[in-house]
Amino acid sequence: MLNRRIFTALLAGAMAATPLAMAGTASAQDMTKVTFVQPSPSAINSFNVFVAIGEGYFAEEGLDVSVEAINGSGAVLQALSSGQAQFGRPGPGPVLAARSRDVDVVFIYNFAARSNFGIVVPEASEIQAPEELKGKVVGTGTADGAEVGFARNVLSGSGLEEGTDYTFLTVGDGGPAVAAFSQDAIAAYSSSTADAAILNQRGQAVRDITPPEYARFFGNGFATTGELIRNDPELVEKFVRAIHKGHVFALDDANRDKVLEHMATGNPQESEDRDFAAALFDAVRSKTVPVDQSKGLGYQPPEVWEEWQEVQVTGGEMAEPLAELTEAYTNDFTMKVNGSAQ
Repeated sequence: MLNRRIFTALLAGAMAATPLAMAGTASAQDMTKVTFVQPSPSAINSFNVFVAIGEGYFAEEGLDVSVEAINGSGAVLQALSSGQAQFGRPGPGPVLAARSRDVDVVFIYNFAARSNFGIVVPEASEIQAPEELKGKVVGTGTADGAEVGFARNVLSGSGLEEGTDYTFLTVGDGGPAVAAFSQDAIAAYSSSTADAAILNQRGQAVRDITPPEYARFFGNGFATTGELIRNDPELVEKFVRAIHKGHVFALDDANRDKVLEHMATGNPQESEDRDFAAALFDAVRSKTVPVDQSKGLGYQPPEVWEEWQEVQVTGGEMAEPLAELTEAYTNDFTMKVNGSAQ
């Protein structure tokens, strides 16, 4: 079951008195209710969703979007496959592993276009590279989240084998991760951009030892089910169009203050420290700009999907490659909306 509701966008009511609503937004009874699940409570990590809510982009598409926070990509995929949600933001590794188990989930928008994960160590640690983690314990936020697959990829690329040369320990994020470092329970931590910023804010200064070549491994993005794509492609296109507009809006520095307001509405606690929230947003936002911008926002490079699959097979999350890797993702919707919000 979905375990924590952090924000519900009752857009029809909220927008009823605004110029946007009077310009032709669907009435409440005409709105299509949609649930979006994210792998953590952070509004900053899903900033384009909260911008799309606050700026009325979902309402323009006739969508009434509720946001649910659950724990990790595995839970996101479970919510999608069980019909509890229509859209989610899982990592590519968990998506491939799920498809190898015949879970009909499909990646539809590449949001963290540059890797938003890294292996970090305490600033004072003598460890300078992943291969020096031999015989060590590496902490993770969740047991099956995208950060686990990413760390396994980096460590295997450094010649280390899980269970033989190192072990993972699920310690959670934020305070629990700080405690794990202070108690020497972990020597390193596989963190997202947000996790690293939180650790530094809470007094656990860390530095990233991830080799630069791993930046191409995109992180969490938006997914839905193959069934929804087949049965209601128009709904999927509407959702993608709205988050794309939110993404474009948020990348414009002129809109920065409004974006920060929308994220504070989505998760007030996260934005209590305005300066920290602003710095964290800048860090997260930078990871969503594609290395190759010629295809537009949201595009998924097929060659990186091939690399992700190789990582999953090598790491044991998949017994063998998928018969049709291209069924795990589609660029159709992003190609349709790219440019429409420019």
